[in-house]
Amino acid sequence: MIVELSHRIVEGMVTYPGVPAPVIGVHLSREASREVYAPGTEFHIGTILLAANTGTYVDTPFHRYADGPDLAQVPLDRLADLPGLVVRAPAGRATGVAAFEGLDVRGRAVLIHTGWDRHFGTEEYFHGHPYLAPEAAEWLVEQGAALVGIDSLNIDDTPPRGPRPAHTLLLGAGIPVVEHLTGLEALPPDGFRFHAAPPMIRGMGTFPVRAYAVIP
Repeated sequence: MIVELSHRIVEGMVTYPGVPAPVIGVHLSREASREVYAPGTEFHIGTILLAANTGTYVDTPFHRYADGPDLAQVPLDRLADLPGLVVRAPAGRATGVAAFEGLDVRGRAVLIHTGWDRHFGTEEYFHGHPYLAPEAAEWLVEQGAALVGIDSLNIDDTPPRGPRPAHTLLLGAGIPVVEHLTGLEALPPDGFRFHAAPPMIRGMGTFPVRAYAVIP
């Protein structure tokens, strides 16, 4: 079984306050293509003006560090076909180390299920969102997690001009971060494979992904 874990990208959507919404257009319409191809043959070629932080996306180390690996440099085995693990976030905003007690996260995609995705597309999504506590991010680095994801606005708390310790720790250790996941309630605690591979783009650290899980 394949479980969809991504938000749909549509024109005008707001993923994060201040980040411009995508604009979807047409380079070659079906009508215009009739002048290019043989009778009865037509195509559509679309365009999209898109900020990298749109929808469900992955952060690579280059997003935080100028000398970190970018989208084209992170190995595919850090982004696809990873053994997955779901952690159900406790009540409250911060998910601390206690939520991971007894779990073996080494080499796994650790997905933090907060349920905050139920607010996606509303103003409430931007305020008081759940996040990963700094000490938990440090623990995940020490324990060798392969990737960390969350179904919330940000893996860090987001006060104005505040620090971003989870990004700093995880990306500094070469651990990709996937934000704005959805549908994690449909996954079992473990026993699935996680995929969230972006295009190979040089000089960019973040890009939307089609995140999904495969459950045997």
